[in-house]
Amino acid sequence: MRDRWSTGRLEAFSDGVFAIAITLLVLELSVPERGFEDLWKGIADQWPSYLAYITSFVTIGGMWMAHHGIFRRLASADGMVMRLNILLLMLVSFLPFPTKLMAEAIDKTTHAERAAVIFYGLVLLAISLVTGALWRYVAAHRDLIEPEVSDDEIRTITALTTPNIGFYVAVVLLAFIAPQVAAFGYLLIAVIALFRQHGDATPGRT
Repeated sequence: MRDRWSTGRLEAFSDGVFAIAITLLVLELSVPERGFEDLWKGIADQWPSYLAYITSFVTIGGMWMAHHGIFRRLASADGMVMRLNILLLMLVSFLPFPTKLMAEAIDKTTHAERAAVIFYGLVLLAISLVTGALWRYVAAHRDLIEPEVSDDEIRTITALTTPNIGFYVAVVLLAFIAPQVAAFGYLLIAVIALFRQHGDATPGRT
């Protein structure tokens, strides 16, 4: 049998994983029982949870857009694409765990805060690296790509999937010195990545 798969079921399965991962994030939002003594203060005191939730939600949303942009241009997938995609989905579905750790550790002891923010950043970096590796593999195997996708479009997507890696490395290093600043840095990267995504460059593609 040829080493080729249709991308339909792969995209459907991937969308399901993204949807579940992004939904799990909200389950970590809560106000502890002691916070009900002054509920408005209790709600406000959960700002680390809101920060972690928004950062991970926007990150997964941007990742879903990038994933859709990649597979929208594939004619078929081979074994390597399937394995890289499974690795990517494993990391995305794992993200709620470091999100919870960061939410619980921020504004606590400095040691725990630093460790949680660095760990969270390393997971984001791993997701970015696998996404970049997936697209670079696809770009290097033109037979996997739809014929109407231009070389300029391929170069554009390559440029879109590259900068996040350097940004995450920089912010992870910043986390050793200023963990809370780094936590907001992850949010900034996620927002920028979300707005940098775009749809088809080829007019009239169905």
